[in-house]
Amino acid sequence: MVKYFLPLCVAAWPAFALAAAFNLTASEPAAPLTLQTALALAAGANADLSAARHELSATDGAVQQAGLLPNPTLEVERVDRKRADDVRETTFLISQPLELGGKRSARVQAAERGRDSAAAALSARQAEIRANVIDAWFAVLAAQEQLRLAQESSELAQRAAQATGRRVVAGKVSPVEETRAKVAAASVTLELLRARSELAVARKKLSAMWGNPSPRFEKADGDIDQLPALPDQAMLHHRLAQAPAMALARSELASRQSLAQVELSRRVPDVTLNLGSKRSEELGRSQLIVGFSVPLPLFDRNQGNVLETARRVDKARDELSSTALRLDSDLAQAREDFDLAREQALALRTDIVPGAQSAYAAATTGFENGKFGFLDVLDAQRTLLDARSQYLNALAQAHRAHASITRILGAEQ
Repeated sequence: MVKYFLPLCVAAWPAFALAAAFNLTASEPAAPLTLQTALALAAGANADLSAARHELSATDGAVQQAGLLPNPTLEVERVDRKRADDVRETTFLISQPLELGGKRSARVQAAERGRDSAAAALSARQAEIRANVIDAWFAVLAAQEQLRLAQESSELAQRAAQATGRRVVAGKVSPVEETRAKVAAASVTLELLRARSELAVARKKLSAMWGNPSPRFEKADGDIDQLPALPDQAMLHHRLAQAPAMALARSELASRQSLAQVELSRRVPDVTLNLGSKRSEELGRSQLIVGFSVPLPLFDRNQGNVLETARRVDKARDELSSTALRLDSDLAQAREDFDLAREQALALRTDIVPGAQSAYAAATTGFENGKFGFLDVLDAQRTLLDARSQYLNALAQAHRAHASITRILGAEQ
């Protein structure tokens, strides 16, 4: 019962409880959170990164074990032919296996290539976590701006409803206009509630990157309007060749090649050297025993394992080619997404949003002076809110695309 109780309890724990139990949590300061602080917290307390570091440390033991010599075997044999001590024979024999065919060096090389693969996997995981943190941090920024936009929209709607109420009291417009204004204000209030909920979810997703289920930071401190610049196409392709996923695929190929060499070395049989003595009480003397044994590779020449590892080398080589093509396609798509989102954001910021703002101001002034109806104000207000929302979405898409590029290329050295 005790043997199976602990795994079942661990599996039933929430992820944050496991992180707390194994000291993988970190608490951010309550002050505004910068991107660099978020990256540092995730680098030090992310559970996935910790697991990758432990895997890399474990491969040191594999390298150490691969370089050890096989242990000798001690054999003691006593033969009593009669019930008398003077006819007893005792044999002491030490057998030492001697590895041939470069087995030990092949094992060490394979273990070292496995360590290289673990280091490449750690680098790839670091690039992924870094990109995820950047994405989550800008998601909080976007949610904060969305909440601010919803609050401004609510204030605009409330002012429009109040202005309509005053005009109804003055007898200048129908009470139907006031009803429409109140409906519009209620709709904006729902958007405000949704914006608050989305911000809360975004904050929890960000703090979860360093194992904290209850975010303490007040807000993300940054400028979402500031879009990062991308290097030129030649530099992108140069960095793509050194991308973490490419390094991981190359290390996997090298590891498979080393394992194939290990299996090739095992085709050569090992020799076991035997050295000992045989003591005969009847003769009253000891005899030296020297010999060796070697298996005859008549049936098992390790041909099955050699074939398996050779095919796995072919598989790793194909996976390397596939990874290169996939990353090139993903990078091109992320670059196109970034360029498109940046152009949309610039167009919205320079032309569309200012124009919508001017149209709303003119419609509001005209409505207060009795030149426009409330439908004109409502239409101008919706246009302004849609333009602001589109601008914010374009900025969020641009930052998301840039995070995808970071995920592919890794951190710039």
